[in-house]
Amino acid sequence: MKFAATEEMAAACGWRYTVVSQWQPHVRSVLDQLSAQRRQLEDRLGLQDQLEEAADASPFTEFGQLVGETTLPAVARAHAMHLLWHRRLGLDTS
Repeated sequence: MKFAATEEMAAACGWRYTVVSQWQPHVRSVLDQLSAQRRQLEDRLGLQDQLEEAADASPFTEFGQLVGETTLPAVARAHAMHLLWHRRLGLDTS
């Protein structure tokens, strides 16, 4: 009953309305991957600064392009995930 009333109210405002009852399988794997990088991470190589500078310089359409701008892309992947988790980098998932 509450969902139906909310749907009608949203329609009256011109909004779309969807009830999400469960995460999609790919969402779980992304959250799992991001949360694995939530712990403290030492940045002795300065990769996080390189990632932030590259992201500020121009938008990237692929994750690999961003980490490819660093001196050590294989190591920079973990640092990029860490920065995403801590909201120092943003990601357009559309």
